[in-house]
Amino acid sequence: RDFNERCAQCSEVNWGLTDGGRYYCRSCHNVTERTREVVNTDFMTNSRVQTISKGLRQQENNDRGCEWYICEGFQLVLKKQAEALEALGVCPQMKDEVLCSFWRCYLQKSKQAYCNRPAGETVKALSVCESSTDVDSDPERPSVLHLLSLSESEGELQTDCSFASSMSKVSESTSVYSGSVDGSLYLMKNQKERLRMTMPMTLSFCYMALLWLREPITLSELLRFVVEGHIPYLNVFQHFPEKMKLCGLDLKIFCVESWPVYEEVHKTMLELAAFLDLPRFPDITDSCFLHPDMLCIKYLMEANLPDELHNWTCRVVKKIGIGEVDFLTLVPGNKSTRKVKYDILAAAVIVVVLKLLFLLDDHYEWLLSDFAEERNKNNKEGGLYFEFKKWYEVVKRSLDVEQKKLDEERAKYVWRCEKPLFYSVKNKSKVLKRRQMVVNLQNQFGKLSGSVQRAEKPNPSSFQLSWSEENTDGSCFHGHSLKGILQEKCGLLTAMNPDYWLCTVKLCNEKLCGHLAHYREVDFPQSYHFVLRLFSFLLRIQPSYIHDEVCMIEHKLFNKKLYKKLKYNTVLRK
Repeated sequence: RDFNERCAQCSEVNWGLTDGGRYYCRSCHNVTERTREVVNTDFMTNSRVQTISKGLRQQENNDRGCEWYICEGFQLVLKKQAEALEALGVCPQMKDEVLCSFWRCYLQKSKQAYCNRPAGETVKALSVCESSTDVDSDPERPSVLHLLSLSESEGELQTDCSFASSMSKVSESTSVYSGSVDGSLYLMKNQKERLRMTMPMTLSFCYMALLWLREPITLSELLRFVVEGHIPYLNVFQHFPEKMKLCGLDLKIFCVESWPVYEEVHKTMLELAAFLDLPRFPDITDSCFLHPDMLCIKYLMEANLPDELHNWTCRVVKKIGIGEVDFLTLVPGNKSTRKVKYDILAAAVIVVVLKLLFLLDDHYEWLLSDFAEERNKNNKEGGLYFEFKKWYEVVKRSLDVEQKKLDEERAKYVWRCEKPLFYSVKNKSKVLKRRQMVVNLQNQFGKLSGSVQRAEKPNPSSFQLSWSEENTDGSCFHGHSLKGILQEKCGLLTAMNPDYWLCTVKLCNEKLCGHLAHYREVDFPQSYHFVLRLFSFLLRIQPSYIHDEVCMIEHKLFNKKLYKKLKYNTVLRK
């Protein structure tokens, strides 16, 4: 009676009130934003209260969750991962400046935000929304993408689906049990040219940001922290807000039931950097942690090898030029340069040095070990010579224990999310009751079988194998000397061993084969395989990837001799 404006849809003046206090047209059922002003004098005189409650309609929307888009889910994942990296010691600049900038650039390049909505996308989205009924527009509803923004210093994102973000109720085909608004369209679209977002790609984003800041975290360490649970990745969707319902295809996008693969994450990072048209990354100098000389120190310590080997690794790095800034620094889109895998490169340098000094042919290294053992027995000066055989036994014992522990943890890993997933209020109580029953049964069987409860995850560490020089059992080889296998020649220490065997004479085409050389354990000495196995455990990768880098370093190191040999063989064939 107090509201006399005409309806904007049918021009009638026939208003009623909803339970939430809004005016609606009895003729066409159009609901307005206007609310009834109620004067209440029961508790205070001369005061007026304006009711703005959305009542039962909002409660129904809460049961079904808010509308959200796939890019919003991935943005929340990136936010959680960035916060976890900050907790590990990464500078705050990574999340608020670098990663946020990369993400916004990706949204713009992939035409998901910060751009005009493509016509094709509008048609697809409208075809979904036109079938909706009882639409209640809410123009003041804040964007979920803005609320979950990595950096909240700027305004809201203008997404290509923003025209639909004001919908509070859509058709049955896309509401209640469908989770995100664009889940089905996201998987149906051909987005190869757009580099469609995936869960492994979130790790590519994080590694790209770490590399831009030259943080002391390698890709292998990043993936290990993911597996150990220090960085959200597996079942990360359980940290989504309650209003973001996951269902159907959403689970296919965000559910991960496999460990992240080094090669996949690295390859996607390179494609992503080129897709974003990023400039040359900051230079990797000899003072950076990612430089081979620095990483070799870390891996020599973790592999329990003598400190004197670092001089040899530095000589190899300098000899073949893999420590140069231009070689190490990433230039996105430059196909002429080989993309460096810093941790694998450093491990391969150590393997090459071990081959130079000990040959690793299952014969020569044992002769040197017997010689060093005899010298240590007669040595009264206190400095011990390095014994390869003893090092092999000590490291192999620890490696077998840690490898078995890792295999058991992976076998026992429960891929199912601890937080039960339910997509309807009707099924919520049943799912929770069933989940509680499963937990109770597991606890009871655990007590009967005497199984030990899983301990809390240990604090993250850069070292998986630790060796202390304070141990009296002689299990630490850091301070051992290499004098027994070196000789002085022209003022320089050189290896007594004049021979060297190559892993391969000719490299394969990496683009065609995927590898520079093929690796089979039966084709190589056991000592060489053990060293590869040790570093493959430390880096959590396949031995074949380290073998590829070893072959690349060998061909750079013996390039002239190989060229002469190949030329000589060609002449003989003619």
